[in-house]
Amino acid sequence: MTKNSTWNDPNASQEAQQYDNPIPSRLLILQTLADKGADKQGMTEAELAGVFGIEDAERFEALGNRLNAMARDGQVRREGRPWVYRAVSADDVVTGTISAHAKGFGFVVLDDMPDLFLHEKQMRWVFNGDTVNAIGTSSDNRGRTEGRILEVTERQQSQFVGTLDKDDEGYIVSLASPNTHQPITVSEQNVNDMGAKVGMPVRVDILDFPNQHEFASGKLIEVMDDDNDREVIIETTLLNYDIPHEFSEAVLKQANSYNEPTAKDIKGRTDIRDLPMVTIDGEDARDFDDAVFAEKRSGGNYRVVVAIADVSHYVTPNSALDHEAYERGTSVYFPHHVVPMLPEVLSNGLCSLNPNVDRLCMVADIKLSRAGNVTGYEFYPAVMHSQARLTYNQVNDYFDGHNERVPKSLTDNKDVKKSIDVLHQLYGVLSKKREERHAMEFETTETYIKFNEEGGIDAIVPRTRGDSHKLIEEMMLLANTCAANFALKHELPVLYRNHDKPDDEKAGRIHEYAKNFGIDFPQQNPTQADYQRFIDATRERPDAVSIHSMLLRSMMQANYAPDNIGHFGLAYDEYAHFTSPIRRYPDLMLHRAIKAKVTGKKQPDMDFTLDEAGTQTSDTERRAEQASRFVESWLKCHYMKDHVGEEFDGVVTTVTNFGLFVTLTELFIDGLVHISNVGDDYFVYDEKQQQLIGKDKGTLFGLGDMVRVQVAGVNMDLLQIDFELIAKLKASQMNQKKSTKSSNANSAKPSDNNASQDAEDKPKKTSSRRRSRGGRKKS
Repeated sequence: MTKNSTWNDPNASQEAQQYDNPIPSRLLILQTLADKGADKQGMTEAELAGVFGIEDAERFEALGNRLNAMARDGQVRREGRPWVYRAVSADDVVTGTISAHAKGFGFVVLDDMPDLFLHEKQMRWVFNGDTVNAIGTSSDNRGRTEGRILEVTERQQSQFVGTLDKDDEGYIVSLASPNTHQPITVSEQNVNDMGAKVGMPVRVDILDFPNQHEFASGKLIEVMDDDNDREVIIETTLLNYDIPHEFSEAVLKQANSYNEPTAKDIKGRTDIRDLPMVTIDGEDARDFDDAVFAEKRSGGNYRVVVAIADVSHYVTPNSALDHEAYERGTSVYFPHHVVPMLPEVLSNGLCSLNPNVDRLCMVADIKLSRAGNVTGYEFYPAVMHSQARLTYNQVNDYFDGHNERVPKSLTDNKDVKKSIDVLHQLYGVLSKKREERHAMEFETTETYIKFNEEGGIDAIVPRTRGDSHKLIEEMMLLANTCAANFALKHELPVLYRNHDKPDDEKAGRIHEYAKNFGIDFPQQNPTQADYQRFIDATRERPDAVSIHSMLLRSMMQANYAPDNIGHFGLAYDEYAHFTSPIRRYPDLMLHRAIKAKVTGKKQPDMDFTLDEAGTQTSDTERRAEQASRFVESWLKCHYMKDHVGEEFDGVVTTVTNFGLFVTLTELFIDGLVHISNVGDDYFVYDEKQQQLIGKDKGTLFGLGDMVRVQVAGVNMDLLQIDFELIAKLKASQMNQKKSTKSSNANSAKPSDNNASQDAEDKPKKTSSRRRSRGGRKKS
């Protein structure tokens, strides 16, 4: 029986023309949900069918299909079981930033709620970093809220660097991760005019952004030099991560307007030019933002002077230079390339504490007892004159007695020599204090990349940290804690460097993991002492790096905020960043606030709130870290392409339900041994023990196992290196052969494609041209 005569459907004639047995239009369904479903927070399919008098199975199924399509298209939201549908309102719309994945899917990243998952079809609209308005439509089988993009409100960038490609349909510019899903079409005429060849790196401007049915179109504006892969990928990354890297005319004009310090600049400052201040930095450092001096006082006490370049003298509040520094937030460090927060005329010139020239600085003048306790401090603006530019290696050689490798600016200057000796002695005292408060020191390997003349990787080597590195670190920590204490005492408008304790979920994982070593670790509210006990108990193990990497992953991410909560990792109740205003904006803010307080001046009125500054500087720090990691990963993958088929020794550093991540012991490069290549067994994943256990033969793999692998392949789009397992060389102590299964293990067949990813996570081949290339007409 049909009751459509009572529907009063605004689109009844259109429905009748399209369907032999019409059902309510989308418009009528939305009106009904708004009218009858408002009080009940929605209606089920059965309730809607009752309102519309739908009784036959065919039309009931058709109504369900229409509701599903409306949910897919973002017109209704559905929740619960059975589905309860309600009309989408303005309150359902959220604004977030696109995070694209190389496999084709992505997320709308939201600040105060779980991110929205976006299928490949939704990602057709957007590039990584775009800002969108979106709604959540439903939950998938993994519990993720699926999203639908309503509109793109802001494009992160309109210029990209990619590789020129060609297929049967014409020329495209293929982009690197995370924008591999968005090829940009370019005309043959444009390609010919630019003299570009397939395979060349090119820069392209967007003419028309993509939509659901068409790829983006663009215009080549530069054919780049492809002789140096490092420079090309850095240029690409700067654009993809929206990192400012060119200074405006106004910024450069302000920076270039300053001269060497004059009598007027020095007036009112404490003159410490007679102190034997020195800088100690890396061999390749060009900006020296901190200098140190120490002396013994009566009774065995200490005085430490930490001088930091007075960046606030040049970067005045709310100026063009200040706005640029705030926008950048931090300097960005790539292998052999730096994108500075400030123009080089300042960062490497007037704000760099170069030797044998006068420099303006802010000083933390600190008094300590013989036991290393701070007994007093004062901050003041000063003028200094560095007596030596020393490197870490030179000072380490001095400590080791290799004076033939030490410059005369140290060995022939008795005042400098005496200060270095006192600093070294004080470092020993402060190291004991560090141990007493249980500040964490993980056994991890930091590496750096050496390049050949062509810009390719020559070697990847570990960084060594001698006493000179640790000495400077302790002096900087000392200045930072005193600055935080001063700011809190005087309620200054600054940002603190906060590091919260691990949450209970992460603590629970470490609790289970610690059982492998017979170590008691609390399930909730772990202290620094708990972590340090674990660290100390495993420090001498051959798999210490793997173990400590696991501990590091349980830590929360540090951030900047106006309210101090302390620093869990360093075991400080009060902490802020004071020592690097050349390259970190929060340090500059702290300098301004302290300087205004000690000189009796009004605190500056800024163009942003403290909360906004905390978000901005935390975000730009994360952006810089992500960009740096991406470039380093890309370079390592590019390097390993030349080593496919070769065998290397490595150690298992991560265990997952889809395989083992192995770090090569000589190259410090990570790759994946997929579970299908682990061995001839049926493996189950024990999440608590972080092991893969063979169900049939009892074969066991876990953290710290030494293995030999062969480089099977490199995927530059996913930045993934695949290894083939050749042999297990040595089992970690905790990974001895087991025959019993963990009750919490998750099955993972070697041939199971779902072991590592759902169907929607598989790589998408955008070259299949599911979207139109020519014209702007929608299909």
